[in-house]
Amino acid sequence: MEKNNVILKANSIFVSYGVVKALVDVSFEAREGSIISIIGPNNAGKSTLVGAILGINKVSAGKIFYKGENITNFPTEKIVFSGICLIPERRCLIPSMTVMENLQLGAYHHTKNFKDNLEIVFKYFPRIKERIRQLSGTLSGGEQQMVAIARGLMSEPKVMMFDEPSLGLSPIIVEDVFNIIVDLNKSGKTILLSEQNAHKALSISQWCYVIERGSVVLSGSSKDLINNKKVQHAYLGGGLDN
Repeated sequence: MEKNNVILKANSIFVSYGVVKALVDVSFEAREGSIISIIGPNNAGKSTLVGAILGINKVSAGKIFYKGENITNFPTEKIVFSGICLIPERRCLIPSMTVMENLQLGAYHHTKNFKDNLEIVFKYFPRIKERIRQLSGTLSGGEQQMVAIARGLMSEPKVMMFDEPSLGLSPIIVEDVFNIIVDLNKSGKTILLSEQNAHKALSISQWCYVIERGSVVLSGSSKDLINNKKVQHAYLGGGLDN
């Protein structure tokens, strides 16, 4: 696939939880090698969208394409194997398992390259090597986020989706996490970033979609949206100087 080709795309998708419409006519696209951010308030549909892409949330109408193939409502296992991973909100590690065991779960479909991928993880996260036999539930929030990202890397993804990666972390750790996301993108990963911290998301992404009440209400280059009066008022505290 040529650089900058569309690698992930949604066409007018709908997702419902019973009678509640969680996503309504949502479309987006992510070009290979880009960072795409999705911002919006709590319960806007951001997590529902990344869950739908991964096959966790059932799409009732519309289609999702990955590298030109329709993957709508495919089994999650098949989608992960194809090259898409999710770093979920609140990390979702198994606390009673060691760091190594959590990484082994991430490598379930890619055991052949396990050692090589583990070395890649250690380069990004030297601290993980020090904690490799520690129970993941005993780690700090920042360390758990590192393990969650590392677990995703062990699946050899081409597209990495991050759902609220800054949630519950200190400002210093948030800065570290976003620097890692940028580094992963520079290494060739396409990033889909669902994030409440609009300023941070816009500062590292090339394109952004704003979701409210389950619908895309605004989209454009991150550079343009960071200067958009509506976005500044709703998500940036009235402006970048605040």
